Amino acid sequence: MITTQRTLSGSSQSPRSPSARPFLSVSVTDPVKLGNGVQAYISYRVITKTNLPQYQGPEKIVIRRYSDFVWLRDRLYEKYKGIFVPPLPEKSAVEKFRFSAEFIEMRCQALDIFINRIASHPELQQSEDLRIFLQEDEETMERARSVELGIFKKKPSDLMQIFKDVQSKVSDVVLGKEKPVEESTPEYEKLKHYIYELEDHLAEAQKQAFRLVKRHREMGQSLSDFGKAVKLLGACERDSLGKVFSELGSKSEVLSMKLQEEAHNLLMNFEESLKDYVRAVQSIKVTMADRASAFKQQCELAETTKLKEINLDKLMLMRSEKVGEAEVEYKELKAANEEATRRFETIVRLMNDEIVRFQEQKTADMGLAFHLFAKGQAKLSNDMANAWRSLLPKLEACPYVRT
Repeated sequence: MITTQRTLSGSSQSPRSPSARPFLSVSVTDPVKLGNGVQAYISYRVITKTNLPQYQGPEKIVIRRYSDFVWLRDRLYEKYKGIFVPPLPEKSAVEKFRFSAEFIEMRCQALDIFINRIASHPELQQSEDLRIFLQEDEETMERARSVELGIFKKKPSDLMQIFKDVQSKVSDVVLGKEKPVEESTPEYEKLKHYIYELEDHLAEAQKQAFRLVKRHREMGQSLSDFGKAVKLLGACERDSLGKVFSELGSKSEVLSMKLQEEAHNLLMNFEESLKDYVRAVQSIKVTMADRASAFKQQCELAETTKLKEINLDKLMLMRSEKVGEAEVEYKELKAANEEATRRFETIVRLMNDEIVRFQEQKTADMGLAFHLFAKGQAKLSNDMANAWRSLLPKLEACPYVRT
């Protein structure tokens, strides 16, 4: 398995030395299946090395399961509006895939990337929820996981109703029944266009990468079957031709293994990298939805506050006895409007910083993924060419072959 470790900054000094640079390094390793049947799950060792003062020591090892990672993601989603919370890999609902060695390896790698992106983020790495996740024992983690926030309290049926309500709202807007309240600055429109276009292109690239993995595996299996058949054919011959056939079959089987190995490398280092960024874009869209909600709330409060101010002016002119009550309501609305404005402006500011971080990280990660892809394909092609080339002299020396 490829384990990705990211640190806030490297240091060769003693971890607790006062002059040591702050660092936080995490690794997710050693997946183990626990339980049986529908109660079965995979546990992981999460190893943390740090010199940050809020942590218990230079190294801590805890056992976590997938639902613990979900808890951490949900807490961060709820508390850090405007920040692109790293995505989690999907939970497989298919029993035969859930506990396959390859699925477990992919899941472990994706969880490692997830937690390290949080640990290396200047805001998220300060989270108390991250500290709990990395430090507390399993019993404490279990208790923390039972406390859910916001939308994550809702049952699946409640969530489905929310999605239906959103679809209904969209339909009303399309049919002209409701005027949408949307932010439409040129900069934000450009960002939205970029994100939706990026999602489409990443999804298509990941789809084609999946086809490449499948093709390598199918070709590897075909070479393996061909190798076995040719070796059996060679066993029927007692002369030099039989020996050459046997060598051809053996070489085919060796190349089959190389193809299967490269298919696995493609899956782990290329297709999974693309899939990870498809998920990352979906996380960005969640933040965009939070921004849209904050903008709408700000607009609605601003309009309500303005109407309340007009009503207050009228009551004051009329010297109504309701002026006092109206003044209280107006002040409360004005304060709420100011708070909504600050919340929206904070999301905008954070998103501007986040998109720069995202693009820098994407450039680095995609550059590495495509480099490994090209390097692996070049090595595979070279190995296959050398293997077939080594057989040519033996085939040409066979008396039955005319060149």
